[in-house]
Amino acid sequence: MSQDELKALVGQAALQYVVQGEVVGVGTGSTVNKFIEALAGIRDRIPGAVSSSDASTERLRAAGIRVFDANEVGELAVYIDGADEIDGAGHMIKGGGAALTREKIIAAQSRRFICIADESKRVEVLGRFPLPVEVIPMATQAVIRKFAALGGAAQVRQREGRPLVTDNGQHILDVTGLQIRSPLAFESEVNQWPGVVTVGVFAHQKAAVCLLGTAGGVQTLNY
Repeated sequence: MSQDELKALVGQAALQYVVQGEVVGVGTGSTVNKFIEALAGIRDRIPGAVSSSDASTERLRAAGIRVFDANEVGELAVYIDGADEIDGAGHMIKGGGAALTREKIIAAQSRRFICIADESKRVEVLGRFPLPVEVIPMATQAVIRKFAALGGAAQVRQREGRPLVTDNGQHILDVTGLQIRSPLAFESEVNQWPGVVTVGVFAHQKAAVCLLGTAGGVQTLNY
């Protein structure tokens, strides 16, 4: 089964966690795109969605699903999103699609985080995937130096030869060379650094469930 087929499989499986009559939180990325395609089939059963990115908002609206601002709704029953890495406790690295700040906001607004991913995203220790960190541009070099002191090498993410600008108007650092063995403590520390908007470790907002696409079908992991 191809990676694309695995993504479609978990996207379809995530529908069972959508609560009828309630607004659903929707993430960003290629796996989530498959979920949005599946969600379109039951759009009449939900009022709409809260979206973590402009890209997902466009896809949701194109599928006939109303998109609410996060401030228009209260607590969400569920947030469904992918991950770049997920460990055995449900801690994740996210932000490969540059939407980590809005993703973390919606995750914190939701009672349950349902992670949808293929089996290549499962790791023992977080850090193999470059860690995304959204930063205010004037703090870039200071934050790069702080990561260097931890043994990490940080680079500004580029798009078409220029620093990528997020939906929030900020930049992204991608950090390599880290092994994040204490995700909760690491997330808490980095979030305190001046100029950091959001670090892409999701430990305080970890997954409650991971639907993992495998060659043998969808594996459900509960944390």
